[in-house]
Amino acid sequence: MRNRCIYWLLGLLLTAIPASSLTTGARPLIYTIDIKRDIDNTTQLYLSNGLAEARSLNADAILIHLNTYGGQVDMADSMRTAILYSPIPVYVFIDNNAASAGALISIAAKKIFMRKGANIGAATVVNQTGEAMPDKYQSYMRAMIRSTAEAHGRDTIVQGRDTILRWRRDPAIAEAMVDERVIVPNLIDSGKVLTLTAEEAVRWRYCDGIAETVDQVVTQCLAYPDYELRAYSPSWLDNIKGFLMSPAIQSILILIIIGGIYFELQTPGIGFPSAAAIMAAIMYFAPLYIDGLAQNWEILLFIAGILLVAVEMFVIPGFGVAGIGGIIFVITGLTLSLLDNFNFDFENVTPPDFGRATLTVLLGLGAAFILMLWLSDRIGRAGLFHKIALNTDLEASVTVTVPTGITGRTGIAETVLRPSGKVRIDDEWYDGVSESGFIEKGATVKVVRFENSQVYVTRANK
Repeated sequence: MRNRCIYWLLGLLLTAIPASSLTTGARPLIYTIDIKRDIDNTTQLYLSNGLAEARSLNADAILIHLNTYGGQVDMADSMRTAILYSPIPVYVFIDNNAASAGALISIAAKKIFMRKGANIGAATVVNQTGEAMPDKYQSYMRAMIRSTAEAHGRDTIVQGRDTILRWRRDPAIAEAMVDERVIVPNLIDSGKVLTLTAEEAVRWRYCDGIAETVDQVVTQCLAYPDYELRAYSPSWLDNIKGFLMSPAIQSILILIIIGGIYFELQTPGIGFPSAAAIMAAIMYFAPLYIDGLAQNWEILLFIAGILLVAVEMFVIPGFGVAGIGGIIFVITGLTLSLLDNFNFDFENVTPPDFGRATLTVLLGLGAAFILMLWLSDRIGRAGLFHKIALNTDLEASVTVTVPTGITGRTGIAETVLRPSGKVRIDDEWYDGVSESGFIEKGATVKVVRFENSQVYVTRANK
């Protein structure tokens, strides 16, 4: 009888102790990521790093604190994919705005919470001036936002003898945020792009609760009365990486790389163009290498392409296999560095990813070509560097002795003429310029005229 009473008291004590105290006693960890700017490479980097850190901390939930008017669709696609397939449940708290790309990201979250007065929607794809893009862009965005809503599945509702399957988030409502032609009865008519207020979002199951602060979301909506909060804190390196990985900046860096190499090849020695090209190449490849996109062989492929082009220009006369192969290597190295492939395994590379990478490289190369043509005759006396260029008329201030009877003489090319170099005539050395194309070292040349302290020569007939 006495033992029975003891067991009864122990059982009573155990039932009175909270279940959480029987475990480790650790409070639930809620990890927050602030996205309060346009959706771009930097915000994508914030989310990627934040999700990785939350996994390393074994967080119980991730809460995205969102306020954005939208941004780049490709970055939003990458972010919504990461949210959909996150092993830790991801929730979003819309603190005022989730427009355009922000709406796509929000719909990917497990639950959406909004502040009073907040809005979600208006996800039509537009250009830099705010005008709607052609329908092929809208079609892709419609499918992407619809599939994101469908990914949350359906609820089974039993009404009497009937069983109804209802979408947790109606795909038609998501699609109406993109396409003004989509009609949702009792919500939106044709001719209008859908944007939901917080109250409307609750009514149409696109918002799971209204709250004013992160604490209210966690304690009241997620039911974690006692919790530990951690926030992702971006570093200055994250901001620099995000900036350098912008497609526009990458195109500019490609422009500087190609332009620097071109102008360096046009001038003797090594100077500013080489330094600019090297710095641009480092800024282009470094963030991609750190993120695991650019692999060693892709960087080596780019370097090999540059070397082949240099060999074609300085060693091999004309322009042939080496030059063409070098250009292909350069373009391939720059493009593949932007793609998430591993040893030519493109399983994780989507057509939009490949298109964006190709367009980025081609825009940079095209801009570099145009810039080289424009600057070729503008970098000297009348161009960009006119303040540091030599403007003295040497012909007026210096008396030059012209050798008599030199025209018609023959000599030897002491250096390769491409088209300029050194020639020796009667044991006298002159600055020579070829008027018959490439002339190799040691070839016999004939002087056709003497101008500006230079002899102009052609290959002598044997």
